Amino acid sequence: MRAFLLLAPIALLSCGPASVEQAERACAERAQLAEKPKAKVFIGVNSNGDVLRGGSFGISTDYLAGRDPTAVYTECVKSRSGQFPTRAYTEFPR
Repeated sequence: MRAFLLLAPIALLSCGPASVEQAERACAERAQLAEKPKAKVFIGVNSNGDVLRGGSFGISTDYLAGRDPTAVYTECVKSRSGQFPTRAYTEFPR
């Protein structure tokens, strides 16, 4: 019980707002999904000769609603960090 009381404040501190840089990275990914859906496909062969295949597909409600990716990015950064972005969404590689 004593260990819990000592660690609880540390755990609560991690729930605070993210730094602007962290928020910008996470929100750039969200804005990219607002711009276009994301798909990944892979195929390979392991050392036993078994064929491995799979894939994933991601689409966001922002994309379906036709929201502007720049607006999605700005709103996301403000809500996560409490501050305006220091970099524009267009500065992130796509």
